[in-house]
Amino acid sequence: MKILDLYSKMKGDLNEIEQELIRSASNEQELLNEASLHLVKAGGKRLRPVFVLLSGKFGDYDLQVLKKVAVPLEMIHMSSLVHDDVIDDAGTRRGQVTVNSKWDNRIAMYTGDFIFGKALKIAAELQNPVIHQYLSKAMLQMTIGEMEQIRDFFNTEQNVRHYLLRIRRKTALLIAICCLLGALAANADRNTAFRLYRYGYNVGMAFQIRDDLLDLLGTEKQLGKPPGSDIRQGNITLPVICALRQDGVREPLLKEIEAIRDSNGGADTKRAIELIRSSAGIDEADRLADRFIAKALEALDGVPAIPAKKHLTDIAYFVNKRNY
Repeated sequence: MKILDLYSKMKGDLNEIEQELIRSASNEQELLNEASLHLVKAGGKRLRPVFVLLSGKFGDYDLQVLKKVAVPLEMIHMSSLVHDDVIDDAGTRRGQVTVNSKWDNRIAMYTGDFIFGKALKIAAELQNPVIHQYLSKAMLQMTIGEMEQIRDFFNTEQNVRHYLLRIRRKTALLIAICCLLGALAANADRNTAFRLYRYGYNVGMAFQIRDDLLDLLGTEKQLGKPPGSDIRQGNITLPVICALRQDGVREPLLKEIEAIRDSNGGADTKRAIELIRSSAGIDEADRLADRFIAKALEALDGVPAIPAKKHLTDIAYFVNKRNY
């Protein structure tokens, strides 16, 4: 099944999630309401709610319960994006004007805080303390991951292990938690829930590696923002780390990265991207993403053979081969 077919199959429940996101982002404060709804209506793949809902299929599926997991997790993700856009001084995301660009950084930061707070308020309606424990731990790790990324801007001496730990915290854990909490909220058995957690973790690792590759290989139309955004802001991703280990590429690439840093992001990244594309770094990153997807599929081996298992398998393949 193609990913669009899956979305079509889940259309009714996903529409309910979308309406709940709009209701949750609405506020009587006019400016905050406008900025929050702008963020929600900018769209996105809504993969995190899909993971929650599909994981809930392994237990007692109840949309009214599961949306109290799916909506907060998507809102936590959205709030992190608003804060990222401020840090990156991003003008567009998904082809839409960012909150900080449409208004300013102050409005964007408080909008992110508001969305984050509403996420916690909705999640608090769930009576399962285990869900709150896992959710709070994931949120803490996300914050640490974001701080580590900032700390390592333009750090060309970091290694692959360091990068993997950062994306584990920044991206993979939230996707893993989507799968785990969807299963726990539906009272799925513990073994299945933690297999889904491992599936989500490995898909999340592959998702971020693929995202970093797309930033170097994609077009502005595909990305909804200019390519090379990561290296422009100093985010040294896996393909760059691997390229820097290659003789004949390291020295000229270091010079390009230094020029980008010294220009405060104003330098042309075209030459740096060409060097990375010509290196073995692209293939090395691609192979590692494949390995994480293989681990994700292995984690699904022990879960019940229901349609949701096939859907999760399809998503794993989509994540690893996506071009947007």
